[in-house]
Amino acid sequence: MTRQHRDTTTLWRPTGPRELELVRELEWRAWPPRLPEQPIFYPVLNEDYAVRIARDWNVKHDGAGHVTRFEVDTEFLRRYPVQRAGGRTILELWVPAEELAEFNAHIVGEIQLVHTFS
Repeated sequence: MTRQHRDTTTLWRPTGPRELELVRELEWRAWPPRLPEQPIFYPVLNEDYAVRIARDWNVKHDGAGHVTRFEVDTEFLRRYPVQRAGGRTILELWVPAEELAEFNAHIVGEIQLVHTFS
């Protein structure tokens, strides 16, 4: 039996301590459902942007900020156009909250914690 190779895209997610704890509870395999005031899940396309959000926003609002890295099936991601949220490198994907379970099913491997700021 041959194993099929799937192309993946690396995404980054700046997150606060509570969301990170929920990811840990999900065994580093999925993102928790959005809260009612969070209609969109937005991973970002580069580490630098994720670091800036975690360090400059999450630390101020939550006391700590974390950056995670994870891989998602590239073919699946084509349904989400890249959104420019500011400058040339401020790039995000906007995943509607009601599609998050399907998005999670296309994560390849584990979500990795790569930076922590306090």
